[in-house]
Amino acid sequence: MLMLISPAKTLDTTTPPVTPSHSTPAFLTQSAKLISILKKKSPQDLAELMGLSDKLALLNFERFQSWQSDFTPDNAKPAVLTFMGDVYEGMDAASFTPAQFDYLIRHLRILSGLYGLLRPLDLMQPYRLEMGTHLPNKKGRDLYAFWGDTLTEAIKALNPGVVINLASNEYFKAVHPKKLSCPVITPVFEEWHGGKYKIISFHAKRARGLMVRWAALYDVTDPQQLKNFDLEGYAFDPAASDETTWRMRRQHG
Repeated sequence: MLMLISPAKTLDTTTPPVTPSHSTPAFLTQSAKLISILKKKSPQDLAELMGLSDKLALLNFERFQSWQSDFTPDNAKPAVLTFMGDVYEGMDAASFTPAQFDYLIRHLRILSGLYGLLRPLDLMQPYRLEMGTHLPNKKGRDLYAFWGDTLTEAIKALNPGVVINLASNEYFKAVHPKKLSCPVITPVFEEWHGGKYKIISFHAKRARGLMVRWAALYDVTDPQQLKNFDLEGYAFDPAASDETTWRMRRQHG
């Protein structure tokens, strides 16, 4: 079983990591190719490319200019402890034990526009590059063309048995499910709101992280066990679910 999540725009690059363990991203050669394209862009170019404010454009211009492919704990930090935002707040990996980090290493991957596919403790330098960015490159007009089948093949090589898709549509679009040769299950998190169940983005993102946390806490290896997920009031609704879409619902957030 392999869970996939998206990265986050907000980063924590200053808090010391709670574990000394770390690894090196598998696709740094590809990342360096993207960086070489991005280094040629001015802050104004980046603002237009990514819809950023002048302040954020300048920050990411400086990040790209200072990016180097020699990753060490002095200039980079484990991905799962760097990304912030709703998914990562729900996961709260900083509170994990060594055994739970080992679980994440075996069962979790982070999709990334710049780094491709990250293991939880892969070192990363800060960046902003959404998977949906239209960044022309030698392989095509955007990052989906750049990564092609690379991420799909990397996931397939892990022989996951089942993929649990906890990523956003923007990021999971970089994976080609029909080529994975295994089932893909997508949990959907819904709230009772206005007389019906609906997806509320903030709660749904947090719930994705909560499911990863729950899986790590209980050392879940059989996907069927995820139907018992019950953090913060969620419960599996079999009547509203099918084989590939599992609806987790709660009455209020």
